[in-house]
Amino acid sequence: MEQMIIDLMNQFGYVGILFLIAIENIFPPIPSEVILTFGGFMTTYTKMNIVGVILFATIGSVIGALVLYGIGKLLNKERLEKIISGKIGKILRLKKKDIEKADYWFDTKGGIAVFIGRFIPIVRSLISIPAGMSEMPMGKFLILTTIGTLIWNTVLVILGSVMGSKWNVVTQFINEYAHIVLVILIIIFIIAVVLFYKGRIGKNKSTK
Repeated sequence: MEQMIIDLMNQFGYVGILFLIAIENIFPPIPSEVILTFGGFMTTYTKMNIVGVILFATIGSVIGALVLYGIGKLLNKERLEKIISGKIGKILRLKKKDIEKADYWFDTKGGIAVFIGRFIPIVRSLISIPAGMSEMPMGKFLILTTIGTLIWNTVLVILGSVMGSKWNVVTQFINEYAHIVLVILIIIFIIAVVLFYKGRIGKNKSTK
C-alpha cells in the first residue's frame, strides 16, 4: 500500500495528496503519516512547496471529515434510540437514557474531543461521526477540525521535509505511537464497559 501511495503522489502531486488524505479520513487503515511525511520529502526534489502540501492535505482532511460528519447526521440520536429500543439494545443492555447521557456529554465536551481527537490515530477520523450524531454546529465542527488537522499536517509535513530521504524514520515512530495509543484506547474502552455494566447491575440490585 505504501508504494501505491507514493506512486500516486509522484504522479498527481498536490491533487494526489488531497485525494489520498480525504480517503484516509474515511478509511483510517490508510496511513496518513506516509502521505504527509513523504509529501514533505517531495518538497525537496519537486516544485511542490511545504505550504502547498499542508494546504492541500488540510483541505483533503476536512473533506473526509465532512463525509463522516454527514454519516453521523444520518445516524442521529433519534435513529440510534430506535435501534437501541430493539434487539440490539437488549443484547447490549442499553437504554434510551444511556444514549441521552452520551449525547449530553458530547454536547458539553464534544468540542475538546473533536480538537484533541485530530492528534490520535484512528480517533482522528472516527470522531467526526459522533460530532454529526450530536448535531454539533457545522461552523464549530469545521473550525475545530481545520485547526486540529492543520497542526497535525504541519508537524508531519515539516518533519518529512527536514528528514528528506529518511522520511520513513518518522513514519516508523508514528506507527509505534499509533500502536501504543491503540492499546491504551482498547484498555480504556474495556474499563469503561466494565464500569458501565457494574453500575447497571448495582442499580438493578438496588431497585429489587
